[in-house]
Amino acid sequence: MRLPALAAGATGAALLLAMAGDGTRPAPKAASEAPAIEAGASGCGTGRVPLRPGRQDLPLRNNGNTSTNVTLIDPGNGAVYAELEGVGPGTVRVLRIALGPGSYAFRCAQDGPGDPVTGPMTRIIGPGGGTPGIVPVSENDLYAPARAYQAYVSTGLDRLVARTDALRSAVDDGDLDAARAAWTPAHLAYERLGAAYGTFGDFDGRIDGLPAGLPAGVRDPGFTGFHRVEYGLWHGESAASLAGVADRLARDVRALRSAWPDERMEPGDLPLRAHEILENTLQFQLTGEADQGSGTTLRTAAANLEGTRELVDLLRPLLRPRYAGLAGVDASMDRMAALLKGHSSVDTLSRADRERLNGAVGELLERLAPIATICAPRRRPQGAG
Repeated sequence: MRLPALAAGATGAALLLAMAGDGTRPAPKAASEAPAIEAGASGCGTGRVPLRPGRQDLPLRNNGNTSTNVTLIDPGNGAVYAELEGVGPGTVRVLRIALGPGSYAFRCAQDGPGDPVTGPMTRIIGPGGGTPGIVPVSENDLYAPARAYQAYVSTGLDRLVARTDALRSAVDDGDLDAARAAWTPAHLAYERLGAAYGTFGDFDGRIDGLPAGLPAGVRDPGFTGFHRVEYGLWHGESAASLAGVADRLARDVRALRSAWPDERMEPGDLPLRAHEILENTLQFQLTGEADQGSGTTLRTAAANLEGTRELVDLLRPLLRPRYAGLAGVDASMDRMAALLKGHSSVDTLSRADRERLNGAVGELLERLAPIATICAPRRRPQGAG
């Protein structure tokens, strides 16, 4: 998933990230002749636009033949102040930033083979603050959180298997009341594993898919898993008609647990999941779209929040020295949890309560979004401390 541009300070992120496509265009003749900082590998960071203290617009021109990612760094420790991705050949892009006292250099990485090039250093002295730099996170830094989350998922899968087996047993026994009581704990056990969904592959669709987009909707053979069982349990289907569906769900869950030790979570995916889990919650749970009759989408949202909190806690050692807004993330998670407590269905909320909940989730998503940028794995410049 590509992230939107993060304006400096707009979400509490220290890092300004301008994504490719935001204002990129071939430079008109006047722009190509105007003073600018070279953004190509040849002459990276050179030009007739000096860095100065305070807020400023820095025009970056790529006179090379390939697209270039340009980063403003502290050459001493590799801390990143700002990035522009995808500065195309023959284009001028503007980097808006506030600079305080410190050492600065541009680093240009062209698409394709070849190492990044670091330009000359500029030292700024004097009073005043600027955009703080963020020391890059490496792939190695993310291995320990990834391994810890792998273990968290393994434990969660054991719990999921036990609860799904209980659901299947209730259906097999013909006890639909017991099956309805068993469905929610089993489903929530799956939803707490949100950060791993990208690693589950086809299992996710088979276990937690929705009927939207299927040719026959809820009657489509491709509609399987928890939500298919949910639909049947809350729409008057018999235990006999649901036995095969519940059995397939239990088999798929067991197959996922068996396959999990051989799956590898990409460490770089963890920071992305910090906000993606709740983006899905906002789309499917808080709208009620995922509800197939049980009226438990808010309990699912609470389970998603638990999974998000676990992920933030695992990334916390990396975030604490890099993200000044971390306390705000914790406060927003607490606020969302308090608003969800005691509620099950979106339909039971008053309009005011629903607006408060939507506002809390939107605020939390804003605070979570910078984590993907801050913890994106990057290479440090050679020689950086």
